[in-house]
Amino acid sequence: MNTSMARRPTPSFLPEPLPQLLAAFAGGVAVFLFLIAASVAAFSFTHAGKIYPGVSMGGVDLSNLTSDQAATRLAEQLSYPQHGRIVLQDGEQVWVVEPVKLGLHLDPTNSAQAAYLYGRQGGLFGRWLDQLRAWRSGYGVAPLFVYDESLARQYLDSLVAQIDRPTLEASLGVEGVEVVAIPGQVGRSLDVPASLKRLEAQLRSMTDGLVPLVVREMPPLILDASAQAETARRILSEPLTLRLPQPQAGDPPPWRIERDVLAKMLVIQRLDSGGNGEYRVGLDLAQMRTFLQEFAPQIDQNPENARFIFNDETRQLEVIQPAVTGRVLNIEGSLQKINQKLAEGEHDLTLEVTFAPPQVGDDATGEKLGITELVSAETSYFYGSSTDRIQNIQTAAARFHGVLVPPGATFSMAEVLGDVSLDNGYAEALIIFGNRTIKGVGGGVCQVSTTLFRTAFFGGFPIVERHPHAYRVTYYELNRAGNANTDLAGLDATVFVPVVDFKFTNDTPYWLLMETYVNAAARSLTWKFYSTSDGRTVEWDTTGLQNIVEPEEPIFQENPELDENEVKQVDWEVEGADVTVTRTVMRDGQVYLQDQFYTHYMPWRAVYEYGPGTKVIKLKKLLLQP
Repeated sequence: MNTSMARRPTPSFLPEPLPQLLAAFAGGVAVFLFLIAASVAAFSFTHAGKIYPGVSMGGVDLSNLTSDQAATRLAEQLSYPQHGRIVLQDGEQVWVVEPVKLGLHLDPTNSAQAAYLYGRQGGLFGRWLDQLRAWRSGYGVAPLFVYDESLARQYLDSLVAQIDRPTLEASLGVEGVEVVAIPGQVGRSLDVPASLKRLEAQLRSMTDGLVPLVVREMPPLILDASAQAETARRILSEPLTLRLPQPQAGDPPPWRIERDVLAKMLVIQRLDSGGNGEYRVGLDLAQMRTFLQEFAPQIDQNPENARFIFNDETRQLEVIQPAVTGRVLNIEGSLQKINQKLAEGEHDLTLEVTFAPPQVGDDATGEKLGITELVSAETSYFYGSSTDRIQNIQTAAARFHGVLVPPGATFSMAEVLGDVSLDNGYAEALIIFGNRTIKGVGGGVCQVSTTLFRTAFFGGFPIVERHPHAYRVTYYELNRAGNANTDLAGLDATVFVPVVDFKFTNDTPYWLLMETYVNAAARSLTWKFYSTSDGRTVEWDTTGLQNIVEPEEPIFQENPELDENEVKQVDWEVEGADVTVTRTVMRDGQVYLQDQFYTHYMPWRAVYEYGPGTKVIKLKKLLLQP
């Protein structure tokens, strides 16, 4: 079935009278604008050449004034530059200044012109709104000022002398025995550019106000040295007394260092690191070290074993000299202690000493040390020796009486003998020096070294170092009856401290005790070794004197200290010769040690001295006749 639909008209969303309304609205706006323009024109005409009502500047009403009138009124009433107050402050210091002195001046003409132009600039609607605002509520136009920064800078520069101060480091020193300390000072500097910025901001506000000045502080590295000064005063408050710990008889008394000496040793050292500084106070370690080193020899002592004798009846050891504990001054430890304690105010101090106990104390026993019997003994004779030579033999031999030799140790005679000098009890007697026999300190000491050599030789101990005499000495070839025994040639030993030494080794597992006995009446020296025998025995043989060389003719020389015809023999002739001594040490039926000792003796001529005026030819005939 064919159907057809009728077409409807498109609906309209605008009311039919809208065009008329729009036309009416546009006409109203035009009328409104016309009225505004008319009112602006009328208002401007009414106030032609005058500032609009309600316009003020800095609180001064400029309504209906001409520019000239406004400029005059502003100059009279706007007196902030002359009467304002700017307070510049640095801590407790303040300076009150009129703005005009800081370079602020009013520009009345341009300020009046700015007030006149208010409501006369911009579009029509904007001018109307400005005029309406001023008329209804009033409007303040900012006055125009001239700011001369050079005057402000000049004024701030004048304050520099009152504000700025240099940075001063704290100082510390000593005058005599008094400590002088001066505190440091924080430096200050007025930052003029930064202060000018703050000042300008305040001036432009046209109000009185406080302007804190910008001051830069520059602290010193060391501001205060009072603590270090107090330390220095404590150090110098009293003399320093140094004592020995565990003092013994014969030790020196305490050392006292007076204040003036301490003051000269005091060191004030400045240390700067990482932008900080400090003073360090203490004694000069180099000076104090020198001081302690000078006294160390009075303090230092080697540990000494107790000395004993072996009682042949009880077979026990008897103490004849107590053991000595060794000690060494600990210089570095003492320095550290002195500096620390002085800084704390202590002035009576005990030095730091390192103690070393001896190997053998007073309580040692023969059983513990392995000293149970006599293992070797030898006696030498010195018939014809002078009193001085006997004194030297006694003095030297006493150094070894009761001395212990550890098992496995090599014994040095020179080490125990020490310095052969008049101060140590020795006298002047004949000694061999060069190719002459002369008088010197210690003549006779070789009697002791020869006896020790023979005791070690016949005891079967290894000989490490031995030096024979330059020529044959009759003392060393004497038997008990005082007769010459040439078999003893080659069994002598000389010692000249510290160049020439005699050494032997105790190669047993037992301690060895030495005893020495001088019989001045019998002109004999006996040396004994006590230990424990390991069964060794000694066989020896000598070649006797070989390659004998006769001495040269005697020497005759004048001695101004002798009288005419007075003759004195100072050297005796002796033949030169070579001798070789062979030693074989047996133990457990086998050869334990075999060694030889070769000696070359130079021939020695006689020497005679005579007084001035003596007939030398006659003297020679008399002495040299068969």
